[in-house]
Amino acid sequence: MAFVTPEIAGVASGNRATSKRWAAIWRSLGHHVSRGVAAWPRADVLVALHAVKSAEAVLAFHRGYPHRPIVLALTGTDLYPRLPRRGPPARAVAAAARLVVLQPLARNVLPPEVRAKARVVLQSARPAAVRRQPARDRAQLRAQRPFDVAVAAHLRAVKDPLRAAFASRALPPGSRLRILHAGAALSPDWARRAETEMRRNARYRWLRAQSPAATRRLIANAQLLVVSSRLEGGANVISEAAVAGTPVLATRIAGNLGLLGPEYRGYFPPGDTATLARLLWRAESDAEFRRLLSRQLRRRAPSFRPAHERAAWRRLLGEIAPQRPVRATRAARSAASRPDPNLSRRSTDRRLAARFPR
Repeated sequence: MAFVTPEIAGVASGNRATSKRWAAIWRSLGHHVSRGVAAWPRADVLVALHAVKSAEAVLAFHRGYPHRPIVLALTGTDLYPRLPRRGPPARAVAAAARLVVLQPLARNVLPPEVRAKARVVLQSARPAAVRRQPARDRAQLRAQRPFDVAVAAHLRAVKDPLRAAFASRALPPGSRLRILHAGAALSPDWARRAETEMRRNARYRWLRAQSPAATRRLIANAQLLVVSSRLEGGANVISEAAVAGTPVLATRIAGNLGLLGPEYRGYFPPGDTATLARLLWRAESDAEFRRLLSRQLRRRAPSFRPAHERAAWRRLLGEIAPQRPVRATRAARSAASRPDPNLSRRSTDRRLAARFPR
């Protein structure tokens, strides 16, 4: 199996975390997983993440190995506001044997002609360590410590990452709420914005980039998680909050609705600072509201278990490769080990190798 995914150098992005988790699942299912263009001649299937950013790689693989299946996983920026109907991304979608979407509502925005090959794979999460206090100290701690609200998002426009900070400015003076924001600034301008917000807003702390493990601990130890994205394919931080039992306030967008369900009570319109501020204060001041959100989230948590995600991948890969291939002949193995001439002649090879390294 070959795998390609766009990643941001030096940033622990969601794509990178997804890539590592999926590769571990595929290996546990008995597959050999290789990254990069050099792995293609020996690969019996290609899995690619991101229709827009990986389209060139998908099409190059399809040209060189037209009879080998491709699985294409679609992200939020692929699907919303609309999956491209023309150009390389559309051709990559057409070439794929299966499409992976990260929440069930995503199928509704696919063109009818490709909807049948879409499969839902919910991203899983494992519980993180939570700070525990003796029962006799809990009431006193609740009255004294800050009400911590986690934001786990890199600083870029699609995440609307400072919305919770803006909303926290409107809270009553007696509020103990504190925004703890883990995420890398993907441009100097975003770094300046976050630093300026910290100077102006005593409730906001930008923690900068954190490791995946540290981010999971942040979410698990917070009283609340805010997901303020304008677009999402299916945010893994929601899975992490669900298994940790941390209530979520999230934008009312398809990517969040598909994970939390339409009946969930913690939604606010994208970009609506005033509504988010009211929800933040209600979550802090109304323990019953927090318990309601926790109960609703617990009902969703079993869907985010690792075994559930592993089973989804087993079914999907079984559809396109129901039996293990028989051992190839020596001549066939020799031919497979040579670079395909259709690919080696292309001037895109070097660029693809740089964009999709091992």
